[in-house]
This record gives sequence, C-alpha cells and structure tokens, in this order.
Amino acid sequence: MLADDEGAFLMAVAKIQPGQLWRLDETGENWLVTKVYSEAFASYAMLRRVGRTEDVRRVKVLNSKDGAVLTGFTFAQGSGEF
Repeated sequence: MLADDEGAFLMAVAKIQPGQLWRLDETGENWLVTKVYSEAFASYAMLRRVGRTEDVRRVKVLNSKDGAVLTGFTFAQGSGEF
C-alpha cells in the first residue's frame, strides 16, 4: 500500500491498463481507463466517466515497489461494486 500527500493509504495494482475501472473517491463514480502513456519522466492515464463521454480526466500514475495507483481513485474492479 502507498500513502498519498494527506497520509491516506492507496491500494496499488501491478499495472494501470486500459479497460480497468477506478472509483473516484470524492463522489463514488466509476471511471474507465481509456489510455495510458508516458511524457518525459511521468506516466499518465486518461479516464472517462462511465456513462458520460464528455467527462475525461488526465491523472498522473504514481509508481512504487508495491505497484501503481491513481491519486484520488480506488481500483474498483476487484470490489464487484461497479
């Protein structure tokens, strides 16, 4: 597990991949990873809110020895709540 800037623990996955579902912590809405790409020294994921094509976000991927996380999101596929 990783800790974010506020000290909250984030659940890491082995790799961020297109097709994964992540839940926005603020609202509980589900978001789909549509693309993962690298820019200079960082990786980013493009997410689209499920059911809304106009809602798109670019989120920085945080990597560590425990895996990868998206700040402000929780991996939702393993929970069965999507």
